[in-house]
Amino acid sequence: MKYREKVQREIPATAQMLARPAAPSVSAIDHGGVVLHAESETEYHKWSTVPPTRDEVGVTAEKVMIITGSSDGIGAAAARRLQANGHRVVVVGRSEDKTRAMGHELGADYYVADFSRLEEVRSLAATLSAAYPRIDVLANNAGGVFGDPAKTVDGFEKTFQINHLAPFLLTRLLLDRLVSSRATVLQTSSVGARMAGKLDLDDLDHDRRFSPVRAYSAAKLENILFTKELHRRFHGEGVSAVAFHPGSIASGFGTRSDSRLMRFITTNPISRAVVLATPDTGGSRLAWFAESRPGVDWEPGNYYEKRTIKRTNSQAYDADLARRLWDRSEQLVR
Repeated sequence: MKYREKVQREIPATAQMLARPAAPSVSAIDHGGVVLHAESETEYHKWSTVPPTRDEVGVTAEKVMIITGSSDGIGAAAARRLQANGHRVVVVGRSEDKTRAMGHELGADYYVADFSRLEEVRSLAATLSAAYPRIDVLANNAGGVFGDPAKTVDGFEKTFQINHLAPFLLTRLLLDRLVSSRATVLQTSSVGARMAGKLDLDDLDHDRRFSPVRAYSAAKLENILFTKELHRRFHGEGVSAVAFHPGSIASGFGTRSDSRLMRFITTNPISRAVVLATPDTGGSRLAWFAESRPGVDWEPGNYYEKRTIKRTNSQAYDADLARRLWDRSEQLVR
């Protein structure tokens, strides 16, 4: 099938690639790694990415950039900017309508995959590997927070699977391509990892005690540990990994928080205006990592806030815990 043909392509299982569509419909979203918009109670919420200008980072060459959760919000803003800067952006989202609209708007390749179904993640990885001989940037940007405990069809707690296990699996399946491309792997994390994150390898599904904020914060801590272990294992082979907090973006996340302070900040009009940022602001931070130079502009294997390495949860510096989380994750996705 020729690239310009406007047809829908079948992909193994349920992940789909649709070929270059027609006109957008973008909605709002996220809280610096949190959520602000959902099409339904059961939708996995997404956030995203927006880049700096080419002059800011001295961009000269086109890069192939895969951004998950880029059908709206921060991811959509990032995709627009990166595409305008001459990169080949690949849009990945859960909602077929939104993902198609974003692909049409950008004239970009787009793929539909639901991260609450690991079979779709596997199909997505196989399709991406076949479609792109080179992948310069993989931005693991999709994620969500959920008000009630729920298990996926794979049997895992939804927050854990969508925020950690699915992006872990996608990255793992694309590793050969990422290594050969000397790629950058970006992980959208959150300050929530420091504030409320606690990792218990014996209770990754939070069966003992579930709280939306605790589950989400633990997943963001897992993102950082995954980044550090990815760096340890594959930096020597050319892969550059980094985790970052995109900023606290106005979202519905705070209204479901266990913290009265967070609920106040996210519902009070004045505090929302003073404290919280726009999706474009958060997206610009992810975009900076996508276009800038690892080892020169930022140090791989670290956690960043506002382009600065920051201390986070003490568990994030436990190398043995990072190794064991990686090994456990591999066992779970077999």
